[in-house]
Amino acid sequence: MRIDAHQHFWTTARTDYGWLTPELGDIYRDFLPEDLEPLLSAAQIDATVLVQAAPTVAETEYLLTLAENTDFIKGVVGWVDFETQDAAATLGRLAKHPKFVGVRPMIQNIANPDWMLGKALTPAYEAIVSEDLTFDALTLPPHLANLSTLLSRHSEMRVVIDHGSKPYIRDGIFMGWAEDMAALARDTNCYCKLSGLVTEAIPEWSVDDLRPYVDHLLGAFGPTRLIWGSDWPVCTLACSYQRWCETTDDLLSPCDASEISAIMGGNAKRAYRLKI
Repeated sequence: MRIDAHQHFWTTARTDYGWLTPELGDIYRDFLPEDLEPLLSAAQIDATVLVQAAPTVAETEYLLTLAENTDFIKGVVGWVDFETQDAAATLGRLAKHPKFVGVRPMIQNIANPDWMLGKALTPAYEAIVSEDLTFDALTLPPHLANLSTLLSRHSEMRVVIDHGSKPYIRDGIFMGWAEDMAALARDTNCYCKLSGLVTEAIPEWSVDDLRPYVDHLLGAFGPTRLIWGSDWPVCTLACSYQRWCETTDDLLSPCDASEISAIMGGNAKRAYRLKI
């Protein structure tokens, strides 16, 4: 089974996205299952993991409603306010939904780089473990040292790093990010998503611009902990769904069929405990 482990839906009338403004052009409109379904069919993608795009529990509940009515959505990664006293209870309530598989605080948008290490967040992390959920780490390169510390504190927590932690591809910066990602891969059991890279590159990007970063992720995490995703529709700021699929085929060409199968689906099924 081929799984897109990172895609979004949104309805602009909800007004709880914040980051989604008219200045973003073509993605400032509604994106719903009927928009993605033909793209999945053309690319022979069987299932998806739907990921939050707004820092509200209300949006998470909206996504779960979409999942109830859309067969190809096999999991939802939602949002909970980790700083509230009822964070653990909210995670427990959401975890009762069969398609709620994980949670993602929007760390990249939080001004305090040490936020994830706050003691007040401990009950939320413990609830993630006790409810057998997955923590999606939406981080940037400067967050990686703290992420390593967090994972050492909560070694039982299942973690997926989104978008390769958004390396500075357009600036050609490799070191620092590469060392930190290699350390996380070596010292923890976290997974990493092969997604969201095209929007970190220059507008006229080529496969060769991405290759050093993907090769490094593949070497560090191996074919058993790398997870493919599209980041659709955000990816359309830089390329079509089909082009990202074709680019992935090129970037993963050194892998054998079983390794590609794991990256394109099997690892997502394990990381998110998908019931498929």
